[in-house]
Amino acid sequence: MGIVAALAWGFHDLCVRYVSQNAGIIAPLLGVMVFGTLMVAPFSLLAESQPTTGAVTLGLVAGVIYGLAGYALYQAFSIGPVRLVAPIIGSYPALSVAWASVMGQAATVDQWVAVLLIIVGVGFGVGRSDEEGQPQGRRRAAVLWSLAAGVSFATTFAIGQAAASGGAEVALLLPTRLAALGTIIALAVLSGQSVRPAMKTLPVLVLMGALDALALGMIIVAGGVPRPEFASVAASAFGLITVTLAALFLRERMTPAQWGAVGVVFASIAYLGL
Repeated sequence: MGIVAALAWGFHDLCVRYVSQNAGIIAPLLGVMVFGTLMVAPFSLLAESQPTTGAVTLGLVAGVIYGLAGYALYQAFSIGPVRLVAPIIGSYPALSVAWASVMGQAATVDQWVAVLLIIVGVGFGVGRSDEEGQPQGRRRAAVLWSLAAGVSFATTFAIGQAAASGGAEVALLLPTRLAALGTIIALAVLSGQSVRPAMKTLPVLVLMGALDALALGMIIVAGGVPRPEFASVAASAFGLITVTLAALFLRERMTPAQWGAVGVVFASIAYLGL
């Protein structure tokens, strides 16, 4: 489930880079949330088992945080570049390990070494980005938005999987996405930004809505199987997929040192998953 989510979000985030630079932040994000919600609605409404009130409440909370995570992610990718943003957002499994320790599942020494390598690798990758000539202020903003997105994603997955642990995973998808959609609408009202996407981006937004719905659905549904946190860790590989696609299709230059830093980050993430 985590690998499927990683593939879906990898392609989704590559599209974010395109639509966010051509239509602003709110309009494409709202379009993705609307299309994604419409796609999961039939499955949730026709689900055989229904969640408890407590599970729905957790699902709504997860949805609100997911909406904030999406906003932060779109902001980060609109500033870019992908090689800076994706590894930072994809380092959220470090928070998953720390959270597991707080909840009584002590991490082993080798797991903490992997976490340290993630942090060091991300820091090195961020530092190397100075050589690309990007203004310091924009680079700092991209880092801050990326960190906000990573923390929000880790929180969303933890709460969403907790909600799904009692069953009725599919039925929870709709309230979670409705809460995320409501959050984006609120942000649109507060920011005063246009909510009308460019017509030329509509086909891309439909695709992105489907990819996002599939990815989040995989993570939430994983809450009903043993060790759901492994799905969250595996899903973090989306950044590696996004970076690779950006290098191939957007021609974003990657130095060997930057490739090495990204490789260390995601190799460590993969080790945590194993």
